[in-house]
Amino acid sequence: MRTTARTSRRAMTFSVVAALATGLLAGCATDADDGGSGGGSGGGAGGKGGTTVTIGTFGVFGYKQAGLYDEYMKLHPDITIKENVTTRTDVYWPKTLTRLQAGSGTDDIQAIEIGNITEAVQTQGDRFVDLGKEVDASQWLDWKNAQATTADGKLIGLGTDIGPMAICYRKDLFEKAGLETDRTKLGAMWKGDWNKYVDVGKQYMKKAPDGTKFVDSASSVYNAALGGEKERYYDKDGKVIWDKSSGVKTSWNAAMEVATSDMSAKLKQFDKPWDQGFANAKFATVACPAWMLGYIQEKSGKSAEGKWDVAAAPTAANWGGSFIGVPKAGKHQKEAIALAKWLTAPEQQAKVFGKQASFPSTPSAYDSLEPQAATTKFFSDAPLTQTFSDSAKTIPVQVFGVKDQPINTAITDTGILQVEQKGKSPAQGWEAATKEVKDVLGQ
Repeated sequence: MRTTARTSRRAMTFSVVAALATGLLAGCATDADDGGSGGGSGGGAGGKGGTTVTIGTFGVFGYKQAGLYDEYMKLHPDITIKENVTTRTDVYWPKTLTRLQAGSGTDDIQAIEIGNITEAVQTQGDRFVDLGKEVDASQWLDWKNAQATTADGKLIGLGTDIGPMAICYRKDLFEKAGLETDRTKLGAMWKGDWNKYVDVGKQYMKKAPDGTKFVDSASSVYNAALGGEKERYYDKDGKVIWDKSSGVKTSWNAAMEVATSDMSAKLKQFDKPWDQGFANAKFATVACPAWMLGYIQEKSGKSAEGKWDVAAAPTAANWGGSFIGVPKAGKHQKEAIALAKWLTAPEQQAKVFGKQASFPSTPSAYDSLEPQAATTKFFSDAPLTQTFSDSAKTIPVQVFGVKDQPINTAITDTGILQVEQKGKSPAQGWEAATKEVKDVLGQ
């Protein structure tokens, strides 16, 4: 997952939408702001139980907001839940690692962000309870389980949310450009290949409405395409293969088609100009995981209602997601296992979706999901749950590595930007990215 200023971009999205307090289909569970750390309790009806179970999270996971802590404490009067919140993942995870390695000081349940799950699996697997022995793992998507499974088969984390991908597009701009506006037909036009999506962009630019571009950025295309590739920066044995990866090559080439053309608005995602691009209808499409819909709705404004629509992405892809695990160093292991199982069960994941719109990693919850009426109306009555659940079910199992995030940032924020914003050639952009990645890897 991408980061900016060492803070989860997904979290920035969440914090904006959560502040609206409207329950829009918007955010995943991550950082709530850009600052330090704080604490919080389950609150409400519980708090008098004889055993206090602590859960360490980063930002807003939605459990408290959806009333799950209070509900659980009513069902289990002997349990008090205390949530310890750290707002930034770059603060939370190093602190958690230190405590895991020391064998003390951990919470009874620890959240793990997708960008850290590989490190947890490869270096901390023996310090977590094998939850595969405690749950029916078939409740979760296979690829989600695979991300949290050690080489010797231990499941160290239960999946919370995911970020299945779609393409959000301005059908009013498509119509002015003389292009197809039907979401099903559009999805069929670029199905299976991001280069087909780029080809639609070339058609768009032939009659593009004044002042508009086809896509927000080349990096957006790169990340979306890579999110659907089996091969990324590491192989299954943990070896760095970023410079030989077929997935990286395919995604880079698609991004370069955009970066060297006139179809990109050249905006860095989550920066203020990008927000303004939504408000001023400066680009016609953006690759959007489920949690981004609320962000688009908020930034585009009321005047854009019914002008946005949602089509299936060229390939099933994922951006974002987390897990919760039970450290062996926790004081209340039995109680923590029971709580972790309950919080991540399909019924509870559906409740969090209803409040925070974090898309579940448990497929059996999908039939019961209902986006907010205002969100559905904004996106032209698109079948949002169907679109994102279809993507979720077919996302490939991907291998992540310890340096996945900084490698990705080097490629997008150095390599691609060199081409897109500074006019460098693709070869020069790759050279700049290579230098940056080698610095990250200490080579």
